[in-house]
Amino acid sequence: MVTLRAWLAKSHKESVLKNDIHDLGLVLDSKVKLVVIESWDELRVLETLTGLAIKRGLGLHTWSVTEGLQRLGFGGAPVDESPTLEPEAALRMIKVDPQPNLYVMCDLHPFLDDNPRLVRLLKEIAMSEAAHKPTLVLVSHALKLPAEVQRFAARFSLALPSEDELLSIVRDEATRWSEGNRGARVRTDNRTLQQVVKNLRGLSHAEARALARNVICDDGAITQEDIPELNKTKFQLLDLEGVLSFEYDTARFAEVGGLVNLKRWLAERQAGFLEGKLLDAPKGVMLVGVQGGGKSLAAKAVAGLWGLPLLRLDFACLYNKFFGETERNLREALRLAEQMAPCVLWMDEVEKGLASGDHDGGVSQRVLGTLLTWMAERKAPVFVVATANAIDRLPPELVRKGRFDELFFVDLPSAEVRADIFRIHLQRRELEPGNFDLAQLAAASEGYSGAEIEQAVVSALYAGQAQQQAVDQGLLLRALQSTAPLSVVMAERLMALREWADGRTVNAG
Repeated sequence: MVTLRAWLAKSHKESVLKNDIHDLGLVLDSKVKLVVIESWDELRVLETLTGLAIKRGLGLHTWSVTEGLQRLGFGGAPVDESPTLEPEAALRMIKVDPQPNLYVMCDLHPFLDDNPRLVRLLKEIAMSEAAHKPTLVLVSHALKLPAEVQRFAARFSLALPSEDELLSIVRDEATRWSEGNRGARVRTDNRTLQQVVKNLRGLSHAEARALARNVICDDGAITQEDIPELNKTKFQLLDLEGVLSFEYDTARFAEVGGLVNLKRWLAERQAGFLEGKLLDAPKGVMLVGVQGGGKSLAAKAVAGLWGLPLLRLDFACLYNKFFGETERNLREALRLAEQMAPCVLWMDEVEKGLASGDHDGGVSQRVLGTLLTWMAERKAPVFVVATANAIDRLPPELVRKGRFDELFFVDLPSAEVRADIFRIHLQRRELEPGNFDLAQLAAASEGYSGAEIEQAVVSALYAGQAQQQAVDQGLLLRALQSTAPLSVVMAERLMALREWADGRTVNAG
């Protein structure tokens, strides 16, 4: 635990805290005796409670397993009252206190498991109807109350900083850096500064300040190169691992062959999404088509083009054997995606998680309902890119007009695009495209997807290494001839997919 002086030294201006103090005061006015606050920013919670105690003239006591129960003397250090380290003894002291004091217990939750006496003490404190009895506030990063206590408690969340407050935090850190570096100014531009502020949304005051400090202290500048690392650190802070994964390597559309219609569509809507000035901001697209056609790479390229973090929703990680847990996992993933906003949410092979049918006891239908509700009601700038291979397995509710801004069909690449794909993959492996007959390679790879062309280049590299010779035209042609593309192996399915897409979708190429 830290002293009140340390808390106040770290606090922002009183105006930043007054809304939280006011709202928490309303909770106390409702005569609730047990309040739960989940937050990683313990110092800010304590600042808020301190402000409330001062405003209302209440005594403020804190407890932790290391410091025990202590009363805070305003204007000085905590007043030692023979600290009570054991949580049961602390709760008994709180229960018999005849004054309407505030008690704050930090990280009590580990002691509640398999301890019926603690649970009962909590319940008795929470059930008290006396006007002049203390209020107990439990503070932790995550706290699940026992079922018998839960209905007696009120949950309270600190307000996250607004964009104006985030901008003020960044400027404060820039000023601090300047003062420590002989008055040197932090280099940035308004566009990058605004983008950093937007990407700090969803973080607490302390987290936003720490990230802003890291960005500035590295080189005394806020540049576009800082954005990916900022997003990565934010993802780690929000602890999104599991159902959501952070894609660290986003692509550029220069690395994606073809898809000219999709590229044009996205370029036209980039400003509308990033600036958020339009009433009908872009919501997302669905990409359907053949495997290996570039759908996943296109999803990555959207994030790269728009300079946004890319989150991948893994439907395989959603499902849980316990009733209701799958839907809860999805709601949590979508909530966390909103905290990362503005961002791109990539739902890869969406048909695997939402395929209609009765084989799963209705879980897929409930998951679909949860997803559709979120898509219809979300306010945060989360651009959804859904990809699918088996369109016949998708529920019709998902693909109807209005769910996505557009439904694109990604077909096998044309000869011109295949030549471009060869050029991209040869350059990526430090092979000079001018040394190859790209037109001949494009003709020899008719019916190949982009992924199959890439594998042909990789196979030629291995063959050249084994034969101790440089990769040439002959090795590439032999690599193409040694495999049958999916367009041959699954010709009937491809034909059916094209028939379905005709008239229902926009050609991405």
